[in-house]
Amino acid sequence: MFKLHSRLAQDTIAIGHFPLCEVLLMNDARYPWIILVPRRDDISEIYQLNEHDQQQLIVESSFVASTLSSLVHADKMNVAAIGNMVPQLHVHHVARYHSDESWPAPVWGKGEALPYSEQESAAVCQQFKIELTPLLQDGN
Repeated sequence: MFKLHSRLAQDTIAIGHFPLCEVLLMNDARYPWIILVPRRDDISEIYQLNEHDQQQLIVESSFVASTLSSLVHADKMNVAAIGNMVPQLHVHHVARYHSDESWPAPVWGKGEALPYSEQESAAVCQQFKIELTPLLQDGN
């Protein structure tokens, strides 16, 4: 049975479910940042997914990257499945700007996360739910 890694549960806010992935908001208001986590047990790499799931992950990831980029007018979308600290397969989608504090370096290990307030996280999650509706499953 699928269980979200404790570090992801601690660092994110649930947005909803796609056919394959959990959709999570990284709790760092410095960057528009969505993480997709395929609901598959004991998977740490994309190549470990079966062919259908690999294709579905690309569909879901591309949809998130495109939607997020358009919504927040990103200069660049960083999409990565690194997993050095969290072994569970997860794919980051981070909207980047030439003016952000980490540019042009990666966001990892740069500065301190700025958690959303409850009101901010509710508003951001609601906005993302509206924008991601075409792939979100019922009940989300």
